[in-house]
Amino acid sequence: MVRTLSPIETFLAPLARLAVKHDCDGQVIWADGTDWQAQEDETDMLDPDEIAFYAEGMLMEGFHLHWQVLSEQGTPVLARLFFWQKTPPPMPPLQPGLTLAAEGRWPPQ
Repeated sequence: MVRTLSPIETFLAPLARLAVKHDCDGQVIWADGTDWQAQEDETDMLDPDEIAFYAEGMLMEGFHLHWQVLSEQGTPVLARLFFWQKTPPPMPPLQPGLTLAAEGRWPPQ
């Protein structure tokens, strides 16, 4: 019997596939009023197989999410997870040398 994915699992599937396939670390970034606060310590980064699981838990708790997978020279290297509850600040610019490989937003607009 084939299990049907929930809407959240379907939304997170591309993120999970890219993170695991390319061994991307996950960076959690929280809305702090009018700005974003990223985890500063590399030991706080999510392992590739933890990224979708962590995001799913936060979405089930009612948080909003904008995820980005960033690439360096065409290879995905970092997944950024932006969480907020009310109104998000403007998205920060990409770091020099990185390009946007994929992104998604929950709830969908």
